[in-house]
Amino acid sequence: MSMGSGMVFVVDDDRSMRDALGALVRSVGLQVETFADAQRFLQHPRPDTPACLVLDVRLPGLSGLDLQRELTARGEYLPIIFMTGHGDIPMSVRAMKAGAAEFLPKPFRDQELLDAIRLALEREAQAREQRARLATLRQRLSSLTAREREVMALIVEGRLNKQTAAVLDISEITVKVHRRHIMEKMGASSLAELVRMVERIETGVA
Repeated sequence: MSMGSGMVFVVDDDRSMRDALGALVRSVGLQVETFADAQRFLQHPRPDTPACLVLDVRLPGLSGLDLQRELTARGEYLPIIFMTGHGDIPMSVRAMKAGAAEFLPKPFRDQELLDAIRLALEREAQAREQRARLATLRQRLSSLTAREREVMALIVEGRLNKQTAAVLDISEITVKVHRRHIMEKMGASSLAELVRMVERIETGVA
């Protein structure tokens, strides 16, 4: 059985557990890299591909929760599946509140972990697409001149060309020229589409 493409990182200080998880993940056609501690994982370059992290909550040095906080601080988007031992429930709750994709109490069945990985990779692929779309929109926005931004702000509020011209103290013809340039640069085919684009940029949801 293959799950498509994706990279799985496993961080666990128990070597036999690392080896077993690595073999399990490879058996479904995914790439996997294993690490004995959080520091080694942080030092390792990560490829630009959908990935997830299978992480033991209790680790020597930086704990799993510490690593989660560090990745968040770095602005790294990586869904985390926590593996937790007996008595780690309060930790698990904190991890979930901080955005963990899943936590699996040990011992868990192989299929439970594979299901969690598949879901995490699917979500991450969608999130990457959304971030790429948002980055494209922001790039287009940055290509606008200061005056074009002023005109756009008014027309997406629903103001007519004549009203926009009056507010900015420019001619209506100039507004029309700016408006055409805005639509071309933003790649918008209609005012409604332009409004949606601005909403996406402002909310950060592409």
